[in-house]
Amino acid sequence: MNKLKLRSQLESFFNEDIGEQDLTTDLIFTEETDGEIVFLAKDEGIFCGEEVMKTGFHLLNPDINTNVLVKDGEVIQKGQQLALVSGKISDLLKGERVVLNLVQRMSGIATLTRQAVETLNSAHTKICDTRKTTPGLRMLEKYAVRTGGGFNHRFGLYDGVMIKDNHISFAGTISRAVEAVRSQLGHMVKVEVEVETAEQVREAVNAGVDIIMFDNRTPDEIKEFIKLVPSGIITEASGGIQLSNLAEYRDIDVDYISLGFLTHSYKALDISVKVHWHKGDE
Repeated sequence: MNKLKLRSQLESFFNEDIGEQDLTTDLIFTEETDGEIVFLAKDEGIFCGEEVMKTGFHLLNPDINTNVLVKDGEVIQKGQQLALVSGKISDLLKGERVVLNLVQRMSGIATLTRQAVETLNSAHTKICDTRKTTPGLRMLEKYAVRTGGGFNHRFGLYDGVMIKDNHISFAGTISRAVEAVRSQLGHMVKVEVEVETAEQVREAVNAGVDIIMFDNRTPDEIKEFIKLVPSGIITEASGGIQLSNLAEYRDIDVDYISLGFLTHSYKALDISVKVHWHKGDE
């Protein structure tokens, strides 16, 4: 994860939430008082967000002590303490919601990804994500996918060529689209093409693409299509694949299965923040 980008994003998130001031906290706690909060798991899942916790509270006040009790990727249980954060009460209260929102979402994605990997249960085929992420949160969501045991597809339009059905329709043919790209593209970038028919598979192979994606094809269709693909070309299946039917794709022998639902249909993991200690207890 890019820590500089994380800091910048967290600053933006805090500015959005706090604005000019936290009216509630600033009016109640007019004197600087120390306290401690605890992050508690209210459900079982995969934890993700260690760096968000540490960087987030440090941005609000470098004197805050953030003790994260679990590591990214660990299985957590209901009722388990995840982190203890101590410092000025006003800073703790201003930061808890932004940090909690991100950790809940990242842990939800990591948990869903782990479920997908275990459901597929393949020694060969890898689970990966898509660009169907929340605007502004792509880096964190894709990190959560990796934490859950998945892999990342391209991060954006800039780091990989993916010729989709609409590109092909506008260009006229797969060959024409690939030729236009290859004539200008640097040698470090791979070219992927979506296909829906056996004819398109053959055309993509002849065009010399690096990756062929079987788009919205059934397991039986993919088993037939993949016979037309040389071993040097990476294969991917995508579209119409959910957790409920994922196991049906276990033996189709593709290299990757990309799942949009990992980052657009996940359930945030239930985590709460409670007061663990404050100066008034002494």
